[in-house]
Amino acid sequence: MDLFPLARPVLRHIDPERAHRLTILALKLGLAPRDDEPDPASLAIDLWGLHFSNPLGIAAGFDKNGEVPDAMLKLGLGFAEVGTTTPRPQSGNPRPRIFRLNGEGAVINRLGFNNEGHAALKRRLDARRSKPGIVGVNIGANKDAADRIADYEAGIAAFEGLASYFTVNISSPNTPGLRALQNKAELENLVVRVLAAREGRTPVLLKIAPDLTDAELADIAEVALEKGLDGLIVSNTTIRREGLVSSPLASETGGLSGRPLFSLSTEVLKTMYRLTGGKIPIVGVGGVSSGADAYAKIRAGASLVQLYTALVFEGPALVRRIKRELAQALAADGFGNIRDAVGVDVKNQEAT
Repeated sequence: MDLFPLARPVLRHIDPERAHRLTILALKLGLAPRDDEPDPASLAIDLWGLHFSNPLGIAAGFDKNGEVPDAMLKLGLGFAEVGTTTPRPQSGNPRPRIFRLNGEGAVINRLGFNNEGHAALKRRLDARRSKPGIVGVNIGANKDAADRIADYEAGIAAFEGLASYFTVNISSPNTPGLRALQNKAELENLVVRVLAAREGRTPVLLKIAPDLTDAELADIAEVALEKGLDGLIVSNTTIRREGLVSSPLASETGGLSGRPLFSLSTEVLKTMYRLTGGKIPIVGVGGVSSGADAYAKIRAGASLVQLYTALVFEGPALVRRIKRELAQALAADGFGNIRDAVGVDVKNQEAT
């Protein structure tokens, strides 16, 4: 039973955080649609020893506590990312802390890593251990941590063997000082310690902000290549507000996601693909709401693509539509598989 088309207009008129909790509840009750159609072969890609039947995933922030990763996979997504999770539970910032900008197709949040902590997430992931599907874990640090890098090490220790991959989130704008870990010296220390914390070879990805300078992006690319990061996620939300005119909520403090983030995040994606020479797989995220958007991310250098905010406005049927449109775009350009399209826009620019 799919009640989402009927419920979506109602959800839009209630508090965004309450609407999100109701959505999670509906997913837990099995009230979302299933996509049982096999994905086109052109959408499949293998990375880090994992087989993705399609490149589309749900970004972190939607399912902070790992309550519904399997429900999200049943929507037809190729992978799900849970978190951000911190060692100890924390309540996050005061409410209200989520704001819909309906005219912009955007959301501003200043949640502040609100989550139930490692123990609660670990119980849920352990309970689904035998289930199929790629589920990554996005790890963060508690706001009051004396040693934030130690919190990331704790995340590796807690979820190794349960996570298909790890995302190290140092790019949220809602935890004071967190983005400073993107500075080269601190980033080198972070990456060395996090990679050393692994007992196995679970892939470790780094999620970066879209608000970095060219020099900062170059430093991140250098560290990623030298220290052996497995991947990058480009990008988190932005603190910029250029071009937002339709909503008085645009002045709210927090990270902006959704349609206005698309161009900025895609340009940063191109830059990171160029700086890394295409040697490190990149997950493109930010403003994806159509197959054309997903295809643009891939052509800019993304091997995988995540979305979140567009689902708030368009509902779960968006997943199947994006996959269909993406397969059509690949075929129209003569690509047999998405891996053949990864980074072609950057390569074409460099060739001219």
